[in-house]
Amino acid sequence: MIFARLLILSVTAFCVDAVLPYSVAKMFAGLPELGISNGEDLKETLTNCTEPLKAIDQFQMENGILLPTLQSALPFLDLHGTPRLEFHQSVFDELREKLMERVAFIAEGKEEDRYTKLEELLEKSFPLVKMPSIQPVVMQVMKHLPKVPEKKLKQVMADKELYKVCAVEVKRQIWQDNQALFGDEVSPLLKQYIVEKEAALFSSDLSILHNFFSPSPKTRRQGEVVQKLTQMIGKNVKLYDMVLQFLRTLFLRTRNVHYCTLRAELLMSLHDLDISEICSVDPCHKFTWCLDACIREKFVDAKRARELQGFLDGVKKGQEQVLGDLSMILCDPFASNTLVLSTVRNLQELLSQDALPRDSPDLLLLLRMLSLGQGAWDMIDSQVFKEPRLELEVVTRFLPAMMSIVVDDYTYTVEQKLPSEEKSSGTYPTTLPETFTRYLQDNRVACEMGLYYVLHIAKQRNKNALQRLLPALVETYNDMAFGDIFLHLLTGHLTLLSDEFGTEEFCAAVFDNFLLTSFSSKENVHRHTLRLLNHLHQKVNQSSMETLMKTLEPPKQSSEQVKELYTQLSEKLEASKRSPPQPEEAPGLDLGLHPVTVPTTASTPTTPL
Repeated sequence: MIFARLLILSVTAFCVDAVLPYSVAKMFAGLPELGISNGEDLKETLTNCTEPLKAIDQFQMENGILLPTLQSALPFLDLHGTPRLEFHQSVFDELREKLMERVAFIAEGKEEDRYTKLEELLEKSFPLVKMPSIQPVVMQVMKHLPKVPEKKLKQVMADKELYKVCAVEVKRQIWQDNQALFGDEVSPLLKQYIVEKEAALFSSDLSILHNFFSPSPKTRRQGEVVQKLTQMIGKNVKLYDMVLQFLRTLFLRTRNVHYCTLRAELLMSLHDLDISEICSVDPCHKFTWCLDACIREKFVDAKRARELQGFLDGVKKGQEQVLGDLSMILCDPFASNTLVLSTVRNLQELLSQDALPRDSPDLLLLLRMLSLGQGAWDMIDSQVFKEPRLELEVVTRFLPAMMSIVVDDYTYTVEQKLPSEEKSSGTYPTTLPETFTRYLQDNRVACEMGLYYVLHIAKQRNKNALQRLLPALVETYNDMAFGDIFLHLLTGHLTLLSDEFGTEEFCAAVFDNFLLTSFSSKENVHRHTLRLLNHLHQKVNQSSMETLMKTLEPPKQSSEQVKELYTQLSEKLEASKRSPPQPEEAPGLDLGLHPVTVPTTASTPTTPL
């Protein structure tokens, strides 16, 4: 405690030697509570004395740094022209640093009375908490106390300036009993997170290799918002529960699936820091951890599929509410993306084995998890925590119909490689199975599968299949084909077919038969279409481009983003007229595709018996 005493005495000496005016000395008003003279006492002494210089000397002797060996050194400093103010300031700064180090040392020790010592120091120093030079010490003491006295917390909370500068460890103790204040702190971060996610979906960079789903899970949770929330929560389970409740509420209010992403990222960020106090009590921890590994690999293998199934089947009676959180984690677009990619790969393997969807337990599990994730909003809204029943006909009718389309594409591709005399007279089919289109409209799991199949054939640069499928996306379940995530991915995938935009037929398929069917009523479609054209305008058929520019001209009520994109496109077109574009080589891409091997003797899959 000697450090604290010296520190306070130094401040007094600093005040006296500087001969501060009364208005400034008021900042030392807390000193009398500690039995130490302040500016008021100095004013009274000088007012009532007959010899001011002697009075000042006496005041300095009584309130200065009481070290006998120091007294003889002060005149020596005077001879060297070193102001007393400068000397006392240097001593003060050194003592403050020593004291703060001592506080940290005591807190990190193992003595049973360490917190008692800190509480005593806090009691002595807190009256000076508004003194800027002493404030860091007081805040350091409070930071290392696991439980700051309630009275002190209320004083800090009532003073905006004190609250602003106190450590997050102290704020946690305030927040856990004040949900409204914690909400005010968290709300801007949640808004920032959503803005960042939506900005990524409308990025000007269109690429199949660098899209919304490209960052790894570990990279994503190193983001500013996740890190700040992690720091704010620390090891406090109550604050963690509050954040989860905020996310559930906002998800219900907005249906924005990015809140589901944040739910998973926050838990895994705490997992990275080995915060067992929280991870051990969150029943979703192991499930999320396993799913996170699948997202990292962009595939759910058989071993992890069994682990995930074990977690789902292990939800005990009376604990059904866990399904609400599990569904929210599975509703995360990164999880959905992984599940559907794994399903597409599973269908490829079934085709190569001449097997049907209902024969694959792994496929059924993937569909089960996909269905649970897509039903997250309904489950949390209704508070009926029960797994949604997967419609059997999705497996027995829709998937076989989708597999028949795959066979059509494969058969046509093989025939094109045959000598002309061996080719059949058949042309590429232009219609789709009625079952396929109907389920795109009526079932959200089937629709998700269908949309990802479109992305899959775009990856393969399959122009014919794409032209056949795009018109079917005009009417989909809940307009899922016009959602930002799908349009973001589709526009990136279409860059692989950039040369095809030179034909009116392909432009008509992409724009007239799909994108332009809803752009006037959905501004996000307008934005994605302009993003695509800004990237591919040099490849688009000239007559088609002229028509598109007239059609896509933004009305007055359009957002600034749409108007800016249209202006950029206009400027690029003008520039290209003055300077013709140079031919570009398509970049080599390793898409990690798995070729489909269909037995030549196999018949087209039909509805199972």
